[in-house]
Amino acid sequence: MEYKRLGDYIREVNVRNRVLKVTNLLGLSIDKRFIPSIANTIGTDMSSYKIVSPTQFAYVPVTSRNGDKSRPEFDRYARFHSHGSAREVFEWEELCDVMLPIPSITCQREIVSEYETLTNRIHLNEQMIQKLEATAQALYRKMFVDNIDKENLPNGWRMGTLGEVAKINSGKTCINKSDVKDENYQYPVAGASGIIGFSSTYNYDEKLMTTGRVGTLGVVNRYNQKMYMADNVLVVRSHFYEYCYQVLNSLDYSEITKGGVQSLITQTDLNDIATIIPSDNTLDEFEEHSSSIYTFVEIKKRENLKLTELQSLLLAKMGQYEHLPISPRFSRRRHSISAPMDLYLCTDAFSKACLNMQAKSAIITLPRRNGCLRVIQ
Repeated sequence: MEYKRLGDYIREVNVRNRVLKVTNLLGLSIDKRFIPSIANTIGTDMSSYKIVSPTQFAYVPVTSRNGDKSRPEFDRYARFHSHGSAREVFEWEELCDVMLPIPSITCQREIVSEYETLTNRIHLNEQMIQKLEATAQALYRKMFVDNIDKENLPNGWRMGTLGEVAKINSGKTCINKSDVKDENYQYPVAGASGIIGFSSTYNYDEKLMTTGRVGTLGVVNRYNQKMYMADNVLVVRSHFYEYCYQVLNSLDYSEITKGGVQSLITQTDLNDIATIIPSDNTLDEFEEHSSSIYTFVEIKKRENLKLTELQSLLLAKMGQYEHLPISPRFSRRRHSISAPMDLYLCTDAFSKACLNMQAKSAIITLPRRNGCLRVIQ
């Protein structure tokens, strides 16, 4: 392999959403993935937002200050070459000057083929998960919603509140948290929208679900492991777990929120939610069928985690063909790196965003001076 300059293979693209044709608003996460934006866009001028099209990826020059723990090599390189006081920035010029070892085009194509095989399998699993979840929801509606008259319920059924079939508590502030999992921080920390880091301790070790208490509302997550529940979630536990999960997913959270600047849901709010309480036999029947469905869902999710790990190993393979010395073009501060880069795959810092892009164009929210980059093929 030989070293080549990254700037010779990429160019900046700056296409704005002038005619407002694209409505899929995405942001960039710290782990280089496009994620749905949670920003309030009411009244926002979307014409100034940049568009990212298929085969393109986004570049965020601001590097993370918490990036010193178990980070990919390119992340450490970018952090080392960042500058600034309030915000550390890895400028476009710095990015273009990175020298990377490039495997032969034959090796590139082999790895891309293997990577795409894994990606397709992950996509098929995600489709299966969606269908299974839709099946569970359809079963819930058939048994407890459609053609059910709340004024004339079946024998053994009654109207009640969610608090009668579930125990609801608030999470706690997590003082000792890391963004990266390691031997000292092993337990996932659950926030309103999902996992937000890792803790050295846990405060729950049982099957439960969470929903946002403040900020991000309406997202219901399922967990069944040792975890730390943060203070912005409400923790829901129940013998009728599957039934409560469907009830929480069917709520209109905009009708039960309270607060001024920031929406808020309290334990009392959820406890007092009016809901149908079917007979125990009916609930047990639903629990049996729905839990079987979600057992298969969890199998598919675990399989995707393993497939994603294989993808990471495959990307790392790009830099393992040959152990090369530091490029003589760089001084001590400008050393070469072994992170992969080629005509098809980007460096570790960008490959996930590049290869996990959806087929449709998306508006991407980017800080000032960010550019959308395109790999030149």
